[in-house]
Amino acid sequence: MGNTSFMNQQQQLEDLETRVAFQEDTLDKMSTEMAQQGVEIERLSRIVKVLHQQLKQVAPDQISAPEEESPPPHY
Repeated sequence: MGNTSFMNQQQQLEDLETRVAFQEDTLDKMSTEMAQQGVEIERLSRIVKVLHQQLKQVAPDQISAPEEESPPPHY
């Protein structure tokens, strides 16, 4: 009986080690993805700023602050 209990514990340990390895791999992938998304967000923010500046140059009188806008018709 002692041998069976040891084998069960050994199997449980191996299962836990497998889970931890899988979680570490998943965490690494998620971390990499988040870093890439951060870079992409920064790039898109720069593009939005440039486009905003260009739009202000093209039609400065037609751009108003959000608080100056009247509510849409469905309000």
